[in-house]
Amino acid sequence: MSGEVKTDGLPLNPLRTAAGPEPELLCIFGTGDLGRSLGQRLLQTGYRVVYGSRRPHSCGPVPQGAQVLSHAAAAQSAKLVFICVHREHYDFLEALAPQLKGKVLVDVSNNLKKNLYPEANAEYLQRLIPGAFVVKAFNTLSAWALQNGPSDANRQVFLCGDSAEAKQQVSDVATRLSFSVVDRGSLSAARELEDFPLQLFPEWRLPLWIATGLTASFFFYAVIVDIVYSYVTYKKDTSFRIMVSLANKVFPIVSLIMLSLCYLPGVLASFFQLYRGTKYRRFPDWLDRWMLCRKQLGLLALGFASLHVLYTLLIPIRRKIRWKYEKLNVVFEN
Repeated sequence: MSGEVKTDGLPLNPLRTAAGPEPELLCIFGTGDLGRSLGQRLLQTGYRVVYGSRRPHSCGPVPQGAQVLSHAAAAQSAKLVFICVHREHYDFLEALAPQLKGKVLVDVSNNLKKNLYPEANAEYLQRLIPGAFVVKAFNTLSAWALQNGPSDANRQVFLCGDSAEAKQQVSDVATRLSFSVVDRGSLSAARELEDFPLQLFPEWRLPLWIATGLTASFFFYAVIVDIVYSYVTYKKDTSFRIMVSLANKVFPIVSLIMLSLCYLPGVLASFFQLYRGTKYRRFPDWLDRWMLCRKQLGLLALGFASLHVLYTLLIPIRRKIRWKYEKLNVVFEN
């Protein structure tokens, strides 16, 4: 008896679901924090991940679902390879030149200080393996950001390379990971990208000027009101209060203002988005710059708040010392 079902003389066979395309396989050299976080994020996004290791059977924990092979086997299995090792360990890659020929190598390394080497790490990698297409990318992101994904609008992936096709492949991966991509041109820009993580908040200048201006303004105002006015009106010298008590009145005021300046641009940005009816239009330059230095504003607010706490603890000690000093003067006078 046939398993076919007939309707109006036409045989109907059960429909077979066609198998979807197999997810793309990406390779990672390096099983440190950065390599594991990147692999975890890639797996969550739908990629297959294979790690290349010198000791495939004892390389330490890797994300669940990832394979671990030797460097040569892992390099042969994928078209795109993330190099998540330090530059001083690049020597083993030279022996893998045949397996890496024609592959896209994503260099994510950074240095401990500027001008540590005569050439950028990515340029050195390209010289080691001339048959590969080296792209500098993902080096400005932390392991936490890679694992958890972008948490704000400033999570950008800067990349550079000499092959437009290779850069497009890396850009597709970064976009799929929900990062925004900024192309900085040819591989000669790699040194600039490697210097980015060594900069301590590049947008610090404006917040520091604001903090300095606010501190000076409120401090001079407090000196005039509390010290000068008291001396002119009542002939009372309270200048001893300038360094501690008076300064402690200024710190919380500046801290609160800096904190409000940290949150205010987000409120203004939401109003702009509601007014325009979209979140994809660019903010005005002044607001964009303001939003980029919010972290610095917040850190300065925390710094002034910490000074306020410290000076508040010092005030009772200063009063006790002054009380003992005045008591000692009275004893000597008698």
